[in-house]
Amino acid sequence: MAAPLAYSLIATDLDGTLLRGDDTLSDRSRDALARAAAAGAQHLVVTGRPAPRVRPLLDDLGGRGLAVCGQGAQVYDAGADRLLFSVTLERELAETALGKIEAEVGQVYAAVDQDGVDGLTLIEPGYRMPHPTLPAVRVQRRDDLWCAPISKVLLRHHALADDELATVARSAVGSLATVTMSGPGTVELQPCGITKATGLALAAEYLGLGPRRTIAFGDMPNDIPMFDWAAHGVAMANAHPELKAVADEITKSNEDDGIAVVLERLFRGR
Repeated sequence: MAAPLAYSLIATDLDGTLLRGDDTLSDRSRDALARAAAAGAQHLVVTGRPAPRVRPLLDDLGGRGLAVCGQGAQVYDAGADRLLFSVTLERELAETALGKIEAEVGQVYAAVDQDGVDGLTLIEPGYRMPHPTLPAVRVQRRDDLWCAPISKVLLRHHALADDELATVARSAVGSLATVTMSGPGTVELQPCGITKATGLALAAEYLGLGPRRTIAFGDMPNDIPMFDWAAHGVAMANAHPELKAVADEITKSNEDDGIAVVLERLFRGR
């Protein structure tokens, strides 16, 4: 009789973690995930990207299951192409939060991810997309960002580093929103209390699973709540120091198939 799986749920971030810098998934990583799936483990993408920006990647993975998107604000059913769960950030809260941040640091440049499976990413004048491969629609003025319900706001500053901007934003915003840093040039405001952990917990509940049999992979501070929830957190070699400090294990970088290295060890011979 085969030994029980050490982990039945594999939660992976995308950018800087599962994906290479060119947004591709290596054959080695693909094979490692397939081996884990053949052994009975389930793979769950947990990403800051909104559902519309995740759908093509899930199609490439052959995924028809669930994904946690928008920093936990969305649980997406890829097979049915619908959101099982979504939380939006109220316009008034977003505008107040932006005002408080700009009172501290001067002008910031903003973008938003609209809610829904066909939601757009809108960017105001001056905002530069950190991922040029992701589609976005430029609007003429900030008020145009609020033309439909949103799941989060993305911020950039012309001079402050990401860590500095995130620190100031947390202090200024308080309980109006949750502030996360999810990658280079990516400081975000999302509904208060929403994190990758809240989305992961909800998706795991849908799957009949829990934290005790979950292994999580990530590279940025927004993955810390996910690591806190899961039984085992694995940071990539390229991860932010804050995430490495709380990780149970550090693997190779995303460019060197760090997730595959761990999964090959865990599912060897299965």
